[in-house]
Amino acid sequence: MATNSSLKNQLIEKEQSTVNVQETIFKNLINSDEIKSKFTEVLKDKAFEYINSIINLVKEIPVPNALGASDSHQSADLGSLLIECEPRSIIDACMIAASLDLSIDKNLEYVWIIPYKKKSNFQLGYKGYIQLLLRTGEYKAINVIEVYEGQLKSWNPLTEEFDIDVSAKKSDAVIGYAGYFEMVNGFRKYVYWSKDNMDAFRNNSFKGDPRWNNDYKAMAKRTVMRNMLSKWGRLSAEMQRAYLEDINTDKFINGN
Repeated sequence: MATNSSLKNQLIEKEQSTVNVQETIFKNLINSDEIKSKFTEVLKDKAFEYINSIINLVKEIPVPNALGASDSHQSADLGSLLIECEPRSIIDACMIAASLDLSIDKNLEYVWIIPYKKKSNFQLGYKGYIQLLLRTGEYKAINVIEVYEGQLKSWNPLTEEFDIDVSAKKSDAVIGYAGYFEMVNGFRKYVYWSKDNMDAFRNNSFKGDPRWNNDYKAMAKRTVMRNMLSKWGRLSAEMQRAYLEDINTDKFINGN
């Protein structure tokens, strides 16, 4: 009669076997002439380095509290290993990033390759938005920051103007998020989202989305940046494509 311990060991062995098969398929795919040719077409002489960065990313073990990372055996949820995902989906997600000339290095936080339900998905980080916008030459400055207790002096919801004193921070409690951009033609836009507004948005549009539990601040900044730009920014064709890919990831993870 099988014990709980033996059943658990059998499950782990089965999962490990699946991972080994996926790893072999991925290695064959990433090293194929077809894939090398596609990345070379997009990245030219940077293709070899980029392919190596994909291989290194797939080898990484999720770190608790990192965006999209939790228990490595929750393969139906965010936090599963990338190598557990369909190999072609890993390549496709990374190809989107490559076509936008954005690094997938997690330390840069331009792009996240998110494993979810055995598929890898492209997600544009708020720093990735900044990179793409600055490339257009139409934006002079753009940023999103956390606003801590004591820093917000005034906020006009009609004009959306605010007064923030970063030196007046009283604690590490985040009370909201402020976004700003200025275009070279002089147009400026300020936005402010209170923590309560962000929570309401999350509960209405992303209820149950584990990415918010893994890195609330990164998701909140991404939300402010994306909402601000979609309403008031001027988006290049490249930026529009990245925006739509980002939206598609949200729809897939949230079942919309």
